[in-house]
Amino acid sequence: MKFSMIFEAQMADPTREHEQQVLRDCVEQAVFAEEMGFDRIWAVEHHALKWYAHMSAPEIFLTWVAARTQRIRVGHGVVCMPFGFNHPVRVAERAAMLDILSGGRLDLGAGRGGTVQETSLCGVDMDRTKAEVEEALRIIGQVWQKDEFEWHGELLDIEPHPVLPRSLQEPHPPLFMACSRKETLKEAAEFGTGALVMGFAGPKDVADMRRVYDEAIAARTGDRFVSTVVNDHLSALCPTIVLDDRERAERIGLRGQRFFAQSIAHWYGGAGIPDEAVVEGADERAELARAAEQEVAMLHESNIPVNASMREKYHGSHAYGTADDAIEYVRQLIDAGADEIMCLIQMGTVPQDVCMETIRQWGSTVIPHFRR
Repeated sequence: MKFSMIFEAQMADPTREHEQQVLRDCVEQAVFAEEMGFDRIWAVEHHALKWYAHMSAPEIFLTWVAARTQRIRVGHGVVCMPFGFNHPVRVAERAAMLDILSGGRLDLGAGRGGTVQETSLCGVDMDRTKAEVEEALRIIGQVWQKDEFEWHGELLDIEPHPVLPRSLQEPHPPLFMACSRKETLKEAAEFGTGALVMGFAGPKDVADMRRVYDEAIAARTGDRFVSTVVNDHLSALCPTIVLDDRERAERIGLRGQRFFAQSIAHWYGGAGIPDEAVVEGADERAELARAAEQEVAMLHESNIPVNASMREKYHGSHAYGTADDAIEYVRQLIDAGADEIMCLIQMGTVPQDVCMETIRQWGSTVIPHFRR
């Protein structure tokens, strides 16, 4: 069982000064994660998503973390692979450089970056994103198989060139895909890549996703593999705040999750900006339910269908509470079939001292419990 953390660089107060502090705080958390026994940190890539994710250059963040650590793996969770965001050869070059300098500690995930806010910034054709992600994965899966790489695909045509440097891990760093729907889980299995799943709906939903992934693995023929190596690994998101005070941990965790959910709703569904106010002593579970009702009403008013993925981010039963509460929740995720527990701690309203204490509690109690 692997344990990791994911960083969005969220912030309720998106001033220039606070933005700088949050990014430094994320580095501090990532470095501390190695000390406390985590196996990996992941960094997202998003563009122009104010509040939700200020992590626009994860390759720089991961390099900075790798330079300050010795053991922990550093992962792109994920690179936006459509060509307007990142040309696949440039992704390969950057990935190989970091893989070498980190001593072979890089993991490389692929995703679409599919909000209108992001694609309009970088001139990405929304209708081509799915095909471009697949072609990019195939290029990265083959780029160092020979001394000179050439590619003649449906979307790109590349004459023979050496792609330098070449990664330390052979034939390339392990590949993953962001999987928010059953269709992408099936694709990840058919491509032979690991799956990074949200899991906001809880362990039962993770078990359903594991079943879909495993069934697709069992049914695949290998003709869609993107590489000569296969990575059948499912990492499940685990929102968590752990403190000695169970009530305070739950209150802070639910408030952070509400900010996360409202930020997603703003950029993915056209809802209003996230509620930045933090009210001491508020009933955060009730506020989370109220936020869900407001989004449903907004979607109905706009004649937009309400689907399960919209509702799941308002599900409030996660690893919020004491270390014992987190251990019980992790046990459920393991039973559901997760190969990796991907902790979401850094949410927009969670103070830095609470993030650090949560990492300490996981490292001192939760992770050792399962290592035994």
